[in-house]
Amino acid sequence: MRIKLLVSITLGFLLVSCKNDNQSAKEQIPTDSITSTTPKFANKGHELVYNMVQKVGNFNALLDKKNVVYTYTYQTPDNKTDSVTEKYIFEGELSYGAYKKHERTLANLDGLVEQGYDGNEYWLKHKGKIIKDQDLLKTVIFNRPTNFYWFTMMQKLLDNGLFYEYLDEKTIDGIKYDVVKVTFESKDDKPKDTYQLYINKETHLVDQFLFTVVDFGKMEPFLMKLEYENIEGLLLPTKRKYKKSNWDAKVTNEPWTLVNWSDIKFNTDLTKADFKK
Repeated sequence: MRIKLLVSITLGFLLVSCKNDNQSAKEQIPTDSITSTTPKFANKGHELVYNMVQKVGNFNALLDKKNVVYTYTYQTPDNKTDSVTEKYIFEGELSYGAYKKHERTLANLDGLVEQGYDGNEYWLKHKGKIIKDQDLLKTVIFNRPTNFYWFTMMQKLLDNGLFYEYLDEKTIDGIKYDVVKVTFESKDDKPKDTYQLYINKETHLVDQFLFTVVDFGKMEPFLMKLEYENIEGLLLPTKRKYKKSNWDAKVTNEPWTLVNWSDIKFNTDLTKADFKK
């Protein structure tokens, strides 16, 4: 699934030539992230991404966990912070967020702010009261699928409509990486976001990646660095930081924006009723 990538973790959050040995052409992958059988690989880049996803835990592994509750903390370089209790049911991508601290998201509202998506409807509450303001609801319509996407990003790198290119091998700080470019199918001929994954050749994990935010005019990339934690058998990038970069992964001197996930609990007693307004 392709969602608008990253204002809550860039702006709101404020998400080459192909050297593919004998396979230089980009091809669309006719595979779904929920299938358990090994797909036919379009090229080396696709195979590397597939192997990475098997290492961290594929979408079936997430579905087996049923749901998750965790704390999402986001801090900008100017020390504005969001602290959110996030809840998801993976089947149907139901999503809820309780913003106990929201200095960058809906900062004009004081006190508890709740957002939800019940599978059919997006909703917003402020201090327990339903808010119907359409401009405020646009924030919810963006935040809910975006936050869900970031939590499931590695698994979703095998979704339909993605293209893969193996770019090169690169050594950074003594670590060898396979560099894979991932782009998204465009049905309206509009530019789509680009990811450039740095897959550690030893661990098979994405240690860092470049990304754009085309929907908000950010064509130059940001660099995201990741640290993983094993939670109930899944490798999750629970610590993240990002800043502006170039396509050689050379970052600016700006401070990092910090994003952390903590208190992660899977397979809780959540039901679909918990996501209704």
